[in-house]
Amino acid sequence: MPSREGTTVHRRRKRLHDQRGDVPGWVLITIMTISIGVALWGIAQPQLVGILQSALDSVR
Repeated sequence: MPSREGTTVHRRRKRLHDQRGDVPGWVLITIMTISIGVALWGIAQPQLVGILQSALDSVR
């Protein structure tokens, strides 16, 4: 019969292993998020620059 400490250690290791997650999935999500951000910046850059310039001009 295994000791109680041995069982607890086994459970903790299993829980730690289960929480590692899907690393390739997170990499894919990160790359997709960056791609969406770059695409949106490419489309909205003139408008965003205009808004920022207008805000800075109103402060001066």
